[in-house]
Amino acid sequence: MFPQLLTATGVLALLTLVPGPDMAVVTKLAVSRGRADGLRTVGGIAAGLLLWGVVTVAGLAALLAASAEVYLAVKLAGAAYLCFLGIRSLRRPGAEPPAVRGPAPAGHGSAGSAWRTGLVGNALNPKIAVFYTGLLPALAPPGLRPAVGMALLVLIHLALTALWLGTYVYVLSRARRFFARPRVRRALDRTTGVVLIAFGVRVATTP
Repeated sequence: MFPQLLTATGVLALLTLVPGPDMAVVTKLAVSRGRADGLRTVGGIAAGLLLWGVVTVAGLAALLAASAEVYLAVKLAGAAYLCFLGIRSLRRPGAEPPAVRGPAPAGHGSAGSAWRTGLVGNALNPKIAVFYTGLLPALAPPGLRPAVGMALLVLIHLALTALWLGTYVYVLSRARRFFARPRVRRALDRTTGVVLIAFGVRVATTP
């Protein structure tokens, strides 16, 4: 069982390292708001993966993957959300983060906002359901019951994602002084906005 588990972990690690919408969102919030909100965004992304993992193990994600209408609705909602984040980034390039302006006012809610951004982005990504239902059964160790094997792989994928994006946030935070320069921030925000919109269009147009 261990060799199969090691192979599955390697496949999941490679898929985790591929840049995608999650990395674009984390880049935006980690640079604009700092390490804490970057890590909260990672926490929301992990929660979204856990949500899809629970749904997959329960067998409901297969129903979503098999229903063209439901899949399309969730896909378009996710694409719209990514485009919304991208447009918002383009409309306010270089806006000062709360950490630069000073303490956020009571009720500002940036912490919850960062976590929700990560959660909603993944919760509205039906491709995770297709990925889990299509790939995890093939990677699950044969010595375990299918549900147990898939649950184990979901937890491994969640841990790899949190480790990779958490490390990425740390690297960004170390260079935050550079990213805080107005010209650099405007360029980064515009780039991130375009990337998020591009991912949104790709999600909407990819079968």
